[in-house]
Amino acid sequence: MSSSNDQVFIPMSQRNTNGFSGMPSNDLKSFTEGAVLSFHNVCYRVKVKSGFLLAQKTTEKEILMNVNGIMRPGLNAILGPTGGGKSSLLDVLAARKDPQGLSGDVLINGAPQPANFKCTSGYVVQDDVVMGTLTVRENLQFSAALRLPTTMTNHEKNERINKVIQELGLAKVADSKVGTQFTRGVSGGERKRTSIGMELITDPSILFLDEPTTGLDSSTANAVLLLLKRMSKQGRTIIFSIHQPRYSIFKLFDSLTLLASGRVMFHGPAQEALGYFASAGHHCEPYNNPADFFLDVINGDSSAVISNREDEDGEAKETEEPSKRDKPLIEKLAEFYVNSAFFRDTKAELDQFSGVQKKKKSVVFKELTYATSFCHQLKWISKRSFKNLLGNPQASIAEIIVTIFLGLIIGAIFYDLKHDPMGIQNRAGVLFFLTTNQCFSSISAVELFVVEKKLFMHEYISGYYRVSSYFFGKLLSDLLPMRMLPSIIFTCITYFLLGLKPVVESFFIMMFTLAMVAYAASSMALAIAAGQSVVSIATLLMTITFVFMMIFSGLLVNLTTIVPWLSWLQYFSIPRYGYAALQHNEFLGQNFCPGLNVTANNTCSFAICTGEEFLINQGIDLSPWGLWKNHVALACMIVIFLTIAYLKLLFLKKFS
Repeated sequence: MSSSNDQVFIPMSQRNTNGFSGMPSNDLKSFTEGAVLSFHNVCYRVKVKSGFLLAQKTTEKEILMNVNGIMRPGLNAILGPTGGGKSSLLDVLAARKDPQGLSGDVLINGAPQPANFKCTSGYVVQDDVVMGTLTVRENLQFSAALRLPTTMTNHEKNERINKVIQELGLAKVADSKVGTQFTRGVSGGERKRTSIGMELITDPSILFLDEPTTGLDSSTANAVLLLLKRMSKQGRTIIFSIHQPRYSIFKLFDSLTLLASGRVMFHGPAQEALGYFASAGHHCEPYNNPADFFLDVINGDSSAVISNREDEDGEAKETEEPSKRDKPLIEKLAEFYVNSAFFRDTKAELDQFSGVQKKKKSVVFKELTYATSFCHQLKWISKRSFKNLLGNPQASIAEIIVTIFLGLIIGAIFYDLKHDPMGIQNRAGVLFFLTTNQCFSSISAVELFVVEKKLFMHEYISGYYRVSSYFFGKLLSDLLPMRMLPSIIFTCITYFLLGLKPVVESFFIMMFTLAMVAYAASSMALAIAAGQSVVSIATLLMTITFVFMMIFSGLLVNLTTIVPWLSWLQYFSIPRYGYAALQHNEFLGQNFCPGLNVTANNTCSFAICTGEEFLINQGIDLSPWGLWKNHVALACMIVIFLTIAYLKLLFLKKFS
């Protein structure tokens, strides 16, 4: 691990193995081997709505106020109480915050952030977003395939992956699955290191991490920070937010930024923070964790604050009602920092960067560049989705087993349909069931984009792939096989058990019709669910919609009897088109009055003896167009719903 052969991220000529906490503020040129990120007068406001509908009021909430600072190569920690603005500042620096309501400048080595900064920098989110059904190596291969340039050979990419695995200490679990809620996988620390590895594949000069110790025990958290410290000594700028680190972690920090209520309490070398607070009248007790001490001071409930007041006034009464002093104390600390030597030194250095001509900041948020082509992305997304399907077979196998079981049950109930008046009713009933079953079994498609929403948003912003590549990749690898297979199984089992029309053409038309109904229903599920965060809401909307569509399918009510001002609703019913096509396919040419010569005997108008009479009674056109127009309508609905789903993904708010 410590040998030079394992140091893979920064070329040897660009590395600096010294710490950066004691570096003079004016010696900028010595940092040419690493990226220096500076931020100038950063303010961030959000609009908060309150009240109901017409009485809604919109107020502006200030999240960050005139935040300034410099992040050099090394470990740069952003510390503060909950709601202090840590994650917001991190997202602003990483160009992942909504530009609306944002002001100020973020520069890299004195120049504006490049348009593809989100793609060239690394960002590890708080909740690890890696595909749990894949192994550690497969996840890294996916990142390498989509983020490294196509000019690199597969051998070079695999070498990069192996070096990252060695550097992160993942060699023992490289071929183990990461793990899901259903299957056991690697440990929490190994999962976190896998997330870091996904970003290190591109060898970024700046790495952002949002609370990397969340969900880890203290020992594992310490191991993760030691890893980051080792990486920072290679000349990498590592910026992260963290909440209450233990002392062994705190002493690793090179730079510390303390935030409270969106204002800077301190920004400078981490080891000088205790002396700074002592000069402000807040002394840390022996054996107290400095990180806990800083948070206590900021929150106004520190024993140091209380003891200072006791020493000054000799009365403990002065310490009561700390909640009333919270706001003034934060303001005092912020003002003390603005008047300190730390702020003056930082400001002087920031003024040097400000001399560089700045481009318009809006360009940063609009342009995205991709390392690979659409077809290459489509191939890898389809490959990963298919592996995910095979690696998590519970849902897919369960669906196939239920389909086979249901097919056998239906075959037993409606076994060998007769050519008599009762056969008409039974045929109409079973065809209706087949259609509605395809609709309701397609509700599971809502999970296709909802479950992976966080993963998609992170990977899209990081420049893994285009929205179109992800959309079509998921359709090809997940939706197509999982909707086609049940239709084939259902048709093969039920068609012969029911004794439907013994014509080869009719068999394949039924299979095609059931598949089209499944695709139309699944497309509607995607259109409703795309962009949603909760599966249950999308499922509820789908169920209500299908129940409403069932009324206009043609079995529960004869569509020719519906009043004109409501009859137009039938054209929006998916089951109606599927049911009409199945009826046309089965009933045409059938005779349900055996022994009766229909042409010679003039039956009364109430008796139905032929399939043609039944179809006319249902208002179905007997011509070939009467069959195929249903499939055309279903195809149009599929295109419309998929277009809606794609547009919802495309315009999904992807900034935090």
